[in-house]
Amino acid sequence: GTDRFQMLVEAVQDYGIFMLDAQGHVQSWNIGAERIQGYAADEVIGRHFSVFYPEEARARGWPEEELRRAAAHGKYAEEGWRIRKDGSRFWASVDITALRGADGELAGFGKVTRDLSERRSHEEALQQSEERLRLLIEGVRDYAIYMLDTHGIIRSWNSGAQLIKGYQAEEVLGQHFGMFFRAEDAAAGLPAKELADALANGRTEEEGWRVRKDGTTFWANIVVTPIYGPEGDLRGFTKVTRDMTERRRLKELENSWQRMNEFIAMLAHELRNPLAPIRNAVSILQMEPAPSP
Repeated sequence: GTDRFQMLVEAVQDYGIFMLDAQGHVQSWNIGAERIQGYAADEVIGRHFSVFYPEEARARGWPEEELRRAAAHGKYAEEGWRIRKDGSRFWASVDITALRGADGELAGFGKVTRDLSERRSHEEALQQSEERLRLLIEGVRDYAIYMLDTHGIIRSWNSGAQLIKGYQAEEVLGQHFGMFFRAEDAAAGLPAKELADALANGRTEEEGWRVRKDGTTFWANIVVTPIYGPEGDLRGFTKVTRDMTERRRLKELENSWQRMNEFIAMLAHELRNPLAPIRNAVSILQMEPAPSP
């Protein structure tokens, strides 16, 4: 049984699995450790395991501290930088287990190391991408872009929201977004309907009156989108609001001009019509021969 277990450990390629004596010297070395850390077994067996740690970790005695903690608590786990044979760093998940004999004496340690560099790179890229997106959203001034939790409580606030609605972030974070609706619209349940429509349709877009901090109203275009977690659980909503007041004013002005032009055209038509019989009569008189003397 022990031989089969040893063969299994030695064959594992995704994990570096090796034994240390009570002082931290390498006693065994599997193929996974060779693949991850770059050393062949005969290059590391008998050496102190601190060789796998960056200089700054060795200088502060961290490898020995890990063994102390494992001995005190039975095991110790962490993530951190380790060094390959070629001097390159990799981000490792490390588990150290204290091994004790039948008499309870410390016999050594079992150490399992996994290379998480790819996962860390992915997480860092994701973090950088999220940070760039956050900075982009915060810098957008033409749109109010903010997040709501599942209950409609405001959780983020960009510079566009501050500019359009007049509130600083600290004045709105933690407040319900119903504060931006006119009293009659809030009483009619429009805030809840907005979120319900977004949930029912995947997103909702509408236009309507909203209220600034100073109490003035503005005509807004609003897009609300639900946000779901990896398991499909609702995390909240994103809300994008644009001030359409000027465009609405121009549209109303355009409509007014159109109505005025239609009125002038109708008036001109009405004014021309009464002259038609007179023109006809003049034409007939001009066509009749002069009477005999």
